[in-house]
Amino acid sequence: MCITSYTLGRMAEDTAPASPKTPKAPITAADVLAWLEETAEAARSGELDAPALIDLLGQLRQASTACANASDWALLAAREAGASLRQIAPVFGKGYVRAPAARLEKLHREVLSSEQFLELMRRRMGSA
Repeated sequence: MCITSYTLGRMAEDTAPASPKTPKAPITAADVLAWLEETAEAARSGELDAPALIDLLGQLRQASTACANASDWALLAAREAGASLRQIAPVFGKGYVRAPAARLEKLHREVLSSEQFLELMRRRMGSA
């Protein structure tokens, strides 16, 4: 097993002091791209067979759901902290408030607050 530049970068991030005021997402698009490039190379070179790739697919789908849940929680929390839909809209990729408004409407069918959402996620994880 070799240590790659991606791994070294992640190790350096783990040792950097974190600011309690501005939390960072546990993974970024750049992290995913770096990992994807290395994994694609491993697949091209034959280091990963079909069963390994299928297992990886399952892991990625679970992680994708977890990221979507974290995004929903952050949306609820931002609104509770006083953010307007106009402030939130750019992170949805467009300047329109319809996207975050529609997402909030859907979320509010199940929960009314970020704390309730977190409790729902805990219950779902317990029953999974």
